[in-house]
Parts: sequence; C-alpha cells; structure tokens
Amino acid sequence: MAKARTKAKAKQKEFDAAEYLDRPEAVAAYLSDAFETGDDEFIARAIGTMARARGVSNVAKEAGVSRANLYRALNSGGKPVFATVMKVLDALGMQLVAKPKEGRRS
Repeated sequence: MAKARTKAKAKQKEFDAAEYLDRPEAVAAYLSDAFETGDDEFIARAIGTMARARGVSNVAKEAGVSRANLYRALNSGGKPVFATVMKVLDALGMQLVAKPKEGRRS
C-alpha cells in the first residue's frame, strides 16, 4: 500500500518594509516615494512603517503621543492630524521638503 504523501507548504514570510528602513537615506527615500503617490492613507501607513522600524513605543514617547493613538492614526483607515504627522516625522529625524512637480509650470 502506497504511503499518502502530504505536500509541505512552504511558509512565505510576508514582506515588511520596516526591516529595510535601517538608514536615514532609506527612510527618506521610502517617505519620498510615499509622498509621490499623493495617497494620504498610503502616506500615513508608510510613516507607521517607519515608526515600527524604529520602535513604535520609542517614537510615540519622543513625539509626545500615546502608543495606542500612534497606532490608530498611522494604520489603515487612520486619519492623523497634521501636527501628529509633523511630531512623528521629527521623532524619526525626518523633515518635509517641497519640490516642484516635474512637467508642471505655474
């Protein structure tokens, strides 16, 4: 009698950008790419990913917001107020920089 073979399912680790945000240049590039999307929810999640890379508790403490509120504001569906975004970016050592859109003239 043949033995029943079971296929072992390979466990795939879900991609987590936070694992690669270990240098200020990587964080800045990731944030710039997020801003270029123009999608406010995506931008908030990207900032949340950066906070996870640094440690949410540490970022929340440095930004002067509660850990729970930071998670809530920067996860899917969150609508953080601009002041919170600025505090978190400061805690992450980042600043906003404006540049003209390519191909657009005033």
